[in-house]
Amino acid sequence: MNQNTALQPDVVINGAGMVGTALAVLLAQAGLQVVILEARQESPEQLLEQLPDALQSGFDPRVSALTLASQAVLEQAGAWPLMQSWRVTPYIGMQVWDGLSAGKISFSAAELHEPCLGHIVENRVTLAALYQCALQQPGIRFCCGVQMTGLSAPDAQGGRALTLSNQQQLYAPLLIGADGAESRTRQLAGIAATAWDYGHHAIVTTVRTEKPHGAQCWQRFTEDGPLAFLPLASGADAHLVSIVWSTSPAHAQALMAETDEAFCAALTRAADGCLGQVLSTDPRHAINLRQRHAHQYVVPGVALAGDAAHTIHPLAGQGVNLGFLDVAALADVLIEAHQQQLLLGSLDVLRRYQRLRRSDNLRMSATMELFRRLFGERPAPLRLLRSSGMNLVDRLSPVKNHLAMMAMGTRGDLPRLARRNLSVR
Repeated sequence: MNQNTALQPDVVINGAGMVGTALAVLLAQAGLQVVILEARQESPEQLLEQLPDALQSGFDPRVSALTLASQAVLEQAGAWPLMQSWRVTPYIGMQVWDGLSAGKISFSAAELHEPCLGHIVENRVTLAALYQCALQQPGIRFCCGVQMTGLSAPDAQGGRALTLSNQQQLYAPLLIGADGAESRTRQLAGIAATAWDYGHHAIVTTVRTEKPHGAQCWQRFTEDGPLAFLPLASGADAHLVSIVWSTSPAHAQALMAETDEAFCAALTRAADGCLGQVLSTDPRHAINLRQRHAHQYVVPGVALAGDAAHTIHPLAGQGVNLGFLDVAALADVLIEAHQQQLLLGSLDVLRRYQRLRRSDNLRMSATMELFRRLFGERPAPLRLLRSSGMNLVDRLSPVKNHLAMMAMGTRGDLPRLARRNLSVR
């Protein structure tokens, strides 16, 4: 919907991505009035109109491995059935091996007595489903083609005045930054963040393989970084996989310059031919990988969620899942505060959300950094120790299954709001 100076929202969300839109839907379901600001000109209606043609034309190179906890959040929002009707790919196993040693671990849904470990879903499918849910909520208004250019100091109630790129102003009792890694909200609110380059670029695309993927994820730790093959469903065709190849900037640049045939050959070698020859590739995209963490998630009248608060290495596929856990926690806190008629922008309210999420996100960031360093090129004795450790964990079913359950996401990861969904333990 176009800009409207008469809007009197309870919450303004800057960013209409997956995290921001999911949060808006959960808040609107509880009766809050939400305005979503989005810099893109295209409206949700326009993007939904384009979806059928987009699905026919191929797969989005940007995919996410959604956990069961994320699925619960999306079910609560009403998006999951739509996503299933369009295109999601459950995966039932994961093969992980060390390319510099003999270490390997295999994870199986059957060992956990689960139908699957998670789902590979194109980001545009998740976003389109959330848009459709948002458009059905009368309490949500989209303001597209506008950016925040100014943010006032908080008033006595914690609220902020927003100046927009169209010179209009909007009052926000609470502003939520869900506007990505380069968050304008975070910058205007004066929230500092620690960030550093991983020294990796990720190449993402869709490829066709000689052997079917068998609804398995495959991940090899190479000397330059992890390479993941993620299964994609296309009717009866089980030969399409999405790849995320993290490697050095120089190697990524060389791979991007290769012909399709040479790239496929290099990818086959890097994956140890786990699915036979890589036969063809879609256009490739290279992404610079950085870790980033905000020093605070909240200040008076402002809260950060998703990539605006934290970004991590994609080697475990946890980025957007952490964002959906932010959504569940923040929605829970704000809905309870709204029911108790508390000021949504007050620090007393917002710090509850920060306590719920910041330490968990920091632990995940530290864990991903540890894995990245551990599986980098290391001296032979350390590689031997690493290999022995992987093989030991593979034989210790209780330890391995615990790791799998942590990666899958469980009911215990969620605050009360999403725990109402009984399909998640």
